[in-house]
Amino acid sequence: MTVKENKTISEILSAVFLAFILSGQCAAQDDDVLFQVSTIDAMMQGVFEGFYSFNDLMDQGDFGIGTFDALDGEMVALDGEYYQVKADGVAYPVQENMTAPFAAVTRFEVDQTAELENASNFTEMARQIDRHLPSPTAFYALRIDGTFPYVQTRSVPAQAKPYPRLAEAVEDQSVFNLTNVTGSVVGIWAPDFARGVNVPGYHLHFITEDRKAGGHILEIQVANATAQVDATAGFAMQLPTSGDFYNVNLSGDLQEELERIEK
Repeated sequence: MTVKENKTISEILSAVFLAFILSGQCAAQDDDVLFQVSTIDAMMQGVFEGFYSFNDLMDQGDFGIGTFDALDGEMVALDGEYYQVKADGVAYPVQENMTAPFAAVTRFEVDQTAELENASNFTEMARQIDRHLPSPTAFYALRIDGTFPYVQTRSVPAQAKPYPRLAEAVEDQSVFNLTNVTGSVVGIWAPDFARGVNVPGYHLHFITEDRKAGGHILEIQVANATAQVDATAGFAMQLPTSGDFYNVNLSGDLQEELERIEK
């Protein structure tokens, strides 16, 4: 092979690589894409160091959930406004220079709506929503607005290095019991094949109408509420470029441990 031929191939590969990067950037900017920071299994193993700025995350979506550097609280993004529900139960506006170790956001556009009623617990609410999801093989962003007889939420205080596993961190969680509360459920439904990457099924957070309180939903009751569903057929992910992420084993099945943490 001549130097000239080698240079030509190199130029072609460089062009292909650049096109790949640009296509990924375009995908991440698409309204029907769920943009995710890191993986849930990394979080499970204590990879809590924030690396993706909220300044950048806000460019990727106006709706979603996540957490903060050192696992300092629960993130809720709704109508373009980002909040940090800390272990005191208070929702604080997010500063753009803060960072996330895990998050999933999208530009929320309603594809369909459903009326929910008389759901005595999380499981029954999920069953009602399930009937309105077109397919079990896509990602969905989910918003539910209403006045809820009961919502139980949690938040976890900031952790110190060396970071524990998530299961150990949530043992120190703060739990909040909200009754007859008006607000919004904000969350993601992920397909079963997303195990290890995201939370299969429902991963839901809550924010009150006055944007003063909320957290990760442990239990919920619904009298009457409106659910809005946004199907997100695209998926884009940003991984850390260094740090503990590259020192953990992500090949194992942590689903049972995750289910205990979520509940």
